Amino acid sequence: MEKVNIAPIAHIRTLFPQKFGIPRQSNIIGGITSTIVFEPEYRNADALRGIEDFDYLWLIWRFSQNERDGWTPTVRPPRLGGNRRMGVFATRSSFRPNALALSSVRLLDVQWQSSEGPLLHVGGADLMDGTPIYDIKPYLPYTDSHPDARSGFAPTPADHLLEVVCPPELLDKVEPQLRDTLLDTLAHDPRPSYHNSDDREYGMAFGKINVKFKVMKNSTLQVLQIFF
Repeated sequence: MEKVNIAPIAHIRTLFPQKFGIPRQSNIIGGITSTIVFEPEYRNADALRGIEDFDYLWLIWRFSQNERDGWTPTVRPPRLGGNRRMGVFATRSSFRPNALALSSVRLLDVQWQSSEGPLLHVGGADLMDGTPIYDIKPYLPYTDSHPDARSGFAPTPADHLLEVVCPPELLDKVEPQLRDTLLDTLAHDPRPSYHNSDDREYGMAFGKINVKFKVMKNSTLQVLQIFF
């Protein structure tokens, strides 16, 4: 079988330096903004000509932190509590034969000139900081959107919003323009879907800060610490 070698065309800069805390799907948290930086050989404005006329883009990228030798035909989706096995091709699991992923993001702005060439500023990305991107394609609503399609074992959004309690003195440590985005990220419950212990403390990196929190039985997330 012929093997095709592909190389990244770009990398993305996001607020998530670690896997923990990244939104479970793209566009769940629209306030998250990220920047796509092209590799030197692709820093050509002509390659982006006309992209500003689209509201959304498809990103084809790699689960660069989840690669492993071999693959298994079934996985345990967190959406099902991590207890039931489903076929890998019937899930969006990050553990796949080729570790490739697909996300739709909102195009916020095209910065045509910078010291790193043209930049794409996007919203709603569910990628870790530094993730390699292999291709970018425009999103076409007339063919890419199927609102009446069946959704298998994930028919509705899984996120149950938590009430976030963060002392003002801790929130003051966060840059003003990032406060709402942080609170929204926490409200969507960064924990794995099958974690429900109310006595466990979690830590999450968010941009330049670290957030320590716990979730109580009454669906309240209590921020314990914010530090650099």
